[in-house]
Amino acid sequence: MASVTSLASTVDQRIADALSAALPEAGSANPLLRRSDRADFQANGLLALAKKLKGNPRELAAQVVAALPAGDVIKEVEVSGPGFLNITVTDRAIIETLAARAADTRLGVPFEPNPGTTVIDYAQPNVAKEMHVGHLRSAVIGAAMVEILEFTGEKVIRRHHIGDWGTQFGMLIQYLIEHPHELDHKGAAASGEEAMSSLNRLYKASRALFDSDEEFKARARDRVVALQAGEPETLALWQRFVDESKIYFYSVFDQLDMEIRDPDVVGESGYNDMLEETCRILEETGVAVRSEGALCVFFDDVKGPDGNPVPLIVKKTNGGYGYAATDLSAIRDRVRNLDASTLVYVVDARQSLHFKMVFETARRAGWLSDEVRAVQLAFGTVLGKDGKPFKTREGETVRLVDLLDEAVERATAVVREKARDLGEEEIAERGKQVGIGAVKYADLSTSAARDYKFDLDQMVSLNGDTSVYIQYAYARIQSILRKAGDTTATAHPELELAPAERALGLHIDQFGEVLAEVAAAYEPHKLTAYLYQLASLYTTFYDQCHVLSDENSPALVENRLFLCALTARTLQQGLALLGIRSPERL
Repeated sequence: MASVTSLASTVDQRIADALSAALPEAGSANPLLRRSDRADFQANGLLALAKKLKGNPRELAAQVVAALPAGDVIKEVEVSGPGFLNITVTDRAIIETLAARAADTRLGVPFEPNPGTTVIDYAQPNVAKEMHVGHLRSAVIGAAMVEILEFTGEKVIRRHHIGDWGTQFGMLIQYLIEHPHELDHKGAAASGEEAMSSLNRLYKASRALFDSDEEFKARARDRVVALQAGEPETLALWQRFVDESKIYFYSVFDQLDMEIRDPDVVGESGYNDMLEETCRILEETGVAVRSEGALCVFFDDVKGPDGNPVPLIVKKTNGGYGYAATDLSAIRDRVRNLDASTLVYVVDARQSLHFKMVFETARRAGWLSDEVRAVQLAFGTVLGKDGKPFKTREGETVRLVDLLDEAVERATAVVREKARDLGEEEIAERGKQVGIGAVKYADLSTSAARDYKFDLDQMVSLNGDTSVYIQYAYARIQSILRKAGDTTATAHPELELAPAERALGLHIDQFGEVLAEVAAAYEPHKLTAYLYQLASLYTTFYDQCHVLSDENSPALVENRLFLCALTARTLQQGLALLGIRSPERL
């Protein structure tokens, strides 16, 4: 089905047509329509237009109102203040527009295929290292943006740039050669916890030996050379570390209710064969120059505290490659082999300078252009309740699995307290859906660039701007629809709407426009704000407009059930795009 034209778009077009008819000299003036507390919509464009035409804005406004067709969509227009148009739409127009949305499996949201391809780089853990709270935001924000972009028509390629290369692997591999059973498991298949336990144990033991035994340190460094040269035994052992780490990664992502597919995992090692060519191209084109033996790129606006230029180091003095070489090679690969037109990096804001320099280097080299752009979707830090970086009481970084376990535990307690007809198995399942949803929502409801406080008490609260509040609104609607029995949810455009019905309907109608805005600006927090307001407006509707009352006419019951059902579908679709489940019962 074709997308549904929102009421805002319809009203905007009617005002624009009236402007052209009443004031042909105005050309294609923008009515500057927006939602308003004083009416359904307000058009502010006549003020600027009057200034341009040197006319009286209230008189021009009156001419535009006279040119508006009576009727089907616009019920009333009031000229206010210095020339604002306060516009009220008809109840019929609201319900008819919503009925068109309800008839579409996509709720009338446009699906507009983009001819380009977006590559999103997110969820980037490190091989042989435990995931901590710092890995949460990239995974959650990136996964949400993938879903939103794909839903609105973007072709998206996922990339997980895991840390699977570098000098530490010489130490780990050499230790495994000398202690060959350290990664063995008793069972046929390792769990995520077992895999991480083995890796942690091996890492600590190899690090202790590396720091205390000069001969082992020398052997480990030789092993790095063997790894970079592609020596078969060394590569095979390196692959064991990668495979063992993936067991662990996937168990954590599964706990986060996120799908990570193996072909999408392309770590630092995936670009190893390109590094030398990348450096050669940069040097031959003059983009990079030698400085004190290192291959560097300099920028006029990047200077250190001493006023001297701070370069992007592509190749180190000792011949080793910096992160920049890998990141630049990844850009080349994604543009050339994946045909990317947009590259989105969901990366910590503290790496902003690095990526600014990398993107500028890629532009100078011609790998990025007006047709191919790169964007850092930078995110802030997860803080504790005290406003400081989130740590354990012992000052350690918080393990991600511990954080998720606690969230599920807290949420399960909330569900158990409220549950009336749920068994223990259902309570446990709902607890996981609510707990993981609460963690994701708290992250996504903050503008990505800002830091946010991790407060589980607030996250699992039934009150306030939380996913639990939204999930509860959805479950409440499902309960009403079950109680309705055979009574159908049917739109009745002929009915007059109560104020709470109008407010709810007008907000539902904004869903497609909000998604378009979120997709264009990579701002998922605007979707959470929309859903929270939708749940709030539904709560007001529920309090003020009894749905299944015997005092209601059959048509009124059906129409209110229709508003309930469409609200539920919109909440469910919105939460799904954020990676959050909608339990039918809570």
